[in-house]
Amino acid sequence: MELVLYLVAGGTFAAVLLLVLVLQRLWALRLPPDRGAELLAHLGHLKADLAHQRQELASAGAQNFHQLHAMLGSHRDVLEKRLSAIQASTEHRLEQMRQTVDEKLQKTLEARLGESFRLVSERLEAVQKGLGEMKSLADGVGDLKRVMTNVKTRGTWGELQLRALLEDLLRPGEFEANFAPRQRGERVEFAVRLPGQAPDRPVYLPIDSKFPVEDYQRLVDALEGGRPEDAAVHGRALEDRIKACARDIRDKYLEPGVTTDFGILFLPFEGLYAEVLRRPGLVEKLQVDYRVSVAGPTTLGALLSSLRMGFSAVAIQRRSADIAQVLGAVKTEFGKFLDVLQKVEERLGQAQKEMGTIGTRSRALQRTLADIDALPEPDIPRVLGPPG
Repeated sequence: MELVLYLVAGGTFAAVLLLVLVLQRLWALRLPPDRGAELLAHLGHLKADLAHQRQELASAGAQNFHQLHAMLGSHRDVLEKRLSAIQASTEHRLEQMRQTVDEKLQKTLEARLGESFRLVSERLEAVQKGLGEMKSLADGVGDLKRVMTNVKTRGTWGELQLRALLEDLLRPGEFEANFAPRQRGERVEFAVRLPGQAPDRPVYLPIDSKFPVEDYQRLVDALEGGRPEDAAVHGRALEDRIKACARDIRDKYLEPGVTTDFGILFLPFEGLYAEVLRRPGLVEKLQVDYRVSVAGPTTLGALLSSLRMGFSAVAIQRRSADIAQVLGAVKTEFGKFLDVLQKVEERLGQAQKEMGTIGTRSRALQRTLADIDALPEPDIPRVLGPPG
């Protein structure tokens, strides 16, 4: 603050000195000589006073400057001490914060790493397990492929699938396995028993399982490989194979009077069945020329379900005559029951009439015995004898 006052005083003195010089110059130019000399003398005194004041102000300013310098030095020492203390405190707190953050980061990092390692370990175990399952599946696929490449084993698999469908949808007495339509002839895998003209002469529906997988696989490979010419060739080969299978069913298993006039060619694979349906006119040709219908696992189930409903309807129709006979017998017996009931009613009426007569006689006897004194109960056994 004193330094600011010193600077203000120095500026004021410079301004007054400049003003004196200007006035001296003006008076020297315009005033008379005697007045000018007086003014100049006065200005000289004023100049001397100003010089003296300037000197005093300079010494006071120097003194104040030294005092201000000393004060600033003491303040600087205090500020340096306070800054050192603040710096030390800040460094201490920062160190504490760093340790806290390091501890939390270490704990969080350890927890995250432990969780990550656990998840990675679980994923690796799942992957290892999946690889084992894939290996087992690959082995199973290889076994299935070997089964499908063996004609005999493939036929057995189709027959087992057909048997499973028949056992699920029909009762044991509604179909037969290895049925021979002709004496000393070929045996069809399964035949469904249908009601015939007489109860003891059923008609059988022959069902034979076929699995021409080679031609179908060649066709699928040609289609997936983008070879339309090969696909057409293999498609015709598949049609010929299906026609040959239908011809076998017609020639070996259809016998008038014993079987129905049509048979069923069962294809145990839905993709093969769909491909046969997709071939233009193939299904119609099989039905017209060979009297054979093609069925897959789904359509065969629907066909067998409808046949089972037909069995139930025929059984109900046959049992209706028996039910009518039973109802006639019940009617006859009911007439006899009414006759017996009428006789019982007559006997009950006669018994009721006799009970009324007995009541009248009882009352007459009671009136007759009214004048006779009754014996005490202890004397009754002596007179009538012991009871029983």
